[in-house]
Amino acid sequence: MSNQYSLKIYPAGRGRDIYRNIEICGDNTLDQLCEVIIAAFDFDSDHLYEFCMDNRMFSEHSYQSYPEGDDLSTDVALDEIGLCKGQKFTLHYDFGDDWMFTISVSKISEVQNKFEPRIVKAKGSIEQYPDWDDDEFDDDFDDD
Repeated sequence: MSNQYSLKIYPAGRGRDIYRNIEICGDNTLDQLCEVIIAAFDFDSDHLYEFCMDNRMFSEHSYQSYPEGDDLSTDVALDEIGLCKGQKFTLHYDFGDDWMFTISVSKISEVQNKFEPRIVKAKGSIEQYPDWDDDEFDDDFDDD
Protein backbone atom coordinates (compact mmCIF):
# COMPACT_ATOMS: atom_id res chain seq x y z
CA MET A 1 0.00 0.00 0.00
CA SER A 2 1.17 3.49 -0.82
CA ASN A 3 0.07 7.06 -0.33
CA GLN A 4 -1.44 9.25 -2.99
CA TYR A 5 -0.42 12.89 -2.85
CA SER A 6 -2.63 15.63 -4.26
CA LEU A 7 -0.43 18.63 -4.94
CA LYS A 8 -1.01 22.15 -6.21
CA ILE A 9 2.00 23.54 -8.04
CA TYR A 10 2.40 27.11 -9.20
CA PRO A 11 5.18 29.48 -10.22
CA ALA A 12 6.06 31.51 -7.13
CA GLY A 13 3.60 34.38 -6.73
CA ARG A 14 1.24 33.16 -9.46
CA GLY A 15 -1.01 30.64 -7.65
CA ARG A 16 -4.31 32.24 -8.58
CA ASP A 17 -3.82 32.55 -12.34
CA ILE A 18 -1.31 29.79 -13.23
CA TYR A 19 -1.22 26.40 -11.54
CA ARG A 20 -1.38 22.65 -11.96
CA ASN A 21 -3.04 20.13 -9.63
CA ILE A 22 -1.20 16.83 -9.73
CA GLU A 23 -1.83 13.43 -8.18
CA ILE A 24 1.21 11.20 -7.65
CA CYS A 25 1.95 7.96 -5.77
CA GLY A 26 4.17 7.93 -2.73
CA ASP A 27 6.54 5.41 -4.28
CA ASN A 28 7.37 7.93 -7.03
CA THR A 29 10.58 9.86 -6.44
CA LEU A 30 11.26 13.58 -6.28
CA ASP A 31 12.99 13.14 -9.67
CA GLN A 32 9.72 11.83 -11.11
CA LEU A 33 7.77 14.66 -9.46
CA CYS A 34 10.11 17.17 -11.11
CA GLU A 35 9.59 15.50 -14.51
CA VAL A 36 5.81 15.76 -14.10
CA ILE A 37 5.95 19.41 -13.03
CA ILE A 38 8.29 20.44 -15.85
CA ALA A 39 6.17 18.60 -18.44
CA ALA A 40 2.95 20.08 -16.99
CA PHE A 41 4.27 23.61 -17.58
CA ASP A 42 5.81 22.65 -20.96
CA PHE A 43 9.36 23.52 -19.89
CA ASP A 44 12.59 22.02 -21.24
CA SER A 45 13.81 19.27 -18.95
CA ASP A 46 17.55 19.76 -19.22
CA HIS A 47 18.43 21.79 -16.13
CA LEU A 48 19.61 21.16 -12.58
CA TYR A 49 17.09 21.45 -9.78
CA GLU A 50 16.51 21.06 -6.10
CA PHE A 51 13.53 20.64 -3.82
CA CYS A 52 13.77 23.19 -1.00
CA MET A 53 11.87 21.74 1.93
CA ASP A 54 12.33 24.95 3.94
CA ASN A 55 11.64 27.13 0.85
CA ARG A 56 15.22 28.50 0.77
CA MET A 57 17.56 27.92 -2.16
CA PHE A 58 20.67 25.80 -1.53
CA SER A 59 19.88 25.18 2.14
CA GLU A 60 20.88 22.09 4.09
CA HIS A 61 17.22 20.98 3.87
CA SER A 62 17.25 20.65 0.07
CA TYR A 63 17.19 17.53 -2.06
CA GLN A 64 19.62 18.01 -4.99
CA SER A 65 19.34 16.55 -8.50
CA TYR A 66 23.13 16.01 -8.51
CA PRO A 67 24.14 15.87 -4.86
CA GLU A 68 27.70 16.43 -3.68
CA GLY A 69 29.11 15.03 -0.48
CA ASP A 70 26.42 14.69 2.17
CA ASP A 71 23.71 16.53 0.21
CA LEU A 72 20.31 14.83 0.04
CA SER A 73 19.42 13.24 -3.33
CA THR A 74 16.20 13.72 -5.29
CA ASP A 75 16.25 9.96 -5.95
CA VAL A 76 14.05 9.40 -2.89
CA ALA A 77 10.42 8.26 -2.73
CA LEU A 78 7.83 10.80 -1.64
CA ASP A 79 6.66 8.46 1.12
CA GLU A 80 10.18 8.52 2.59
CA ILE A 81 10.41 12.28 3.11
CA GLY A 82 7.48 12.66 5.50
CA LEU A 83 5.20 15.09 3.69
CA CYS A 84 2.10 16.24 5.54
CA LYS A 85 -1.16 17.89 4.49
CA GLY A 86 -0.82 21.65 4.26
CA GLN A 87 2.96 21.55 3.85
CA LYS A 88 4.54 23.87 1.31
CA PHE A 89 7.92 23.41 -0.29
CA THR A 90 9.64 24.67 -3.42
CA LEU A 91 11.05 23.28 -6.64
CA HIS A 92 14.00 25.47 -7.62
CA TYR A 93 14.50 24.72 -11.31
CA ASP A 94 17.25 25.95 -13.67
CA PHE A 95 19.91 27.54 -11.48
CA GLY A 96 20.57 30.19 -14.14
CA ASP A 97 17.00 31.44 -14.52
CA ASP A 98 15.98 30.41 -10.98
CA TRP A 99 12.43 29.26 -11.61
CA MET A 100 10.67 28.76 -8.29
CA PHE A 101 7.58 26.55 -8.15
CA THR A 102 5.62 26.43 -4.92
CA ILE A 103 4.25 22.99 -4.10
CA SER A 104 1.39 22.69 -1.64
CA VAL A 105 0.27 19.31 -0.29
CA SER A 106 -3.54 19.44 -0.55
CA LYS A 107 -4.39 15.88 0.43
CA ILE A 108 -2.76 12.57 1.36
CA SER A 109 -4.70 9.33 1.08
CA GLU A 110 -3.91 5.62 0.92
CA VAL A 111 -4.22 3.80 -2.40
CA GLN A 112 -4.24 0.11 -3.17
CA ASN A 113 -2.81 0.25 -6.68
CA LYS A 114 -0.02 2.22 -8.26
CA PHE A 115 -0.87 4.69 -10.99
CA GLU A 116 1.03 7.03 -13.26
CA PRO A 117 1.34 10.63 -12.05
CA ARG A 118 -1.43 12.72 -13.55
CA ILE A 119 -2.50 16.31 -13.99
CA VAL A 120 -6.05 16.66 -12.70
CA LYS A 121 -6.47 20.41 -13.23
CA ALA A 122 -4.57 23.08 -15.10
CA LYS A 123 -5.03 26.83 -15.31
CA GLY A 124 -3.04 29.38 -17.29
CA SER A 125 0.33 29.08 -18.95
CA ILE A 126 3.79 30.53 -18.62
CA GLU A 127 6.74 30.65 -21.01
CA GLN A 128 10.09 29.31 -19.88
CA TYR A 129 11.98 31.71 -22.17
CA PRO A 130 9.63 34.64 -22.82
CA ASP A 131 12.39 36.90 -24.19
CA TRP A 132 13.90 34.23 -26.47
CA ASP A 133 14.06 35.30 -30.11
CA ASP A 134 14.72 32.36 -32.46
CA ASP A 135 15.51 34.68 -35.38
CA GLU A 136 18.19 36.46 -33.34
CA PHE A 137 19.80 33.12 -32.42
CA ASP A 138 19.67 31.90 -36.04
CA ASP A 139 21.35 35.12 -37.30
CA ASP A 140 24.36 34.42 -35.07
CA PHE A 141 24.97 31.14 -36.90
CA ASP A 142 24.06 32.18 -40.45
CA ASP A 143 26.77 31.19 -42.96
CA ASP A 144 25.68 33.54 -45.75
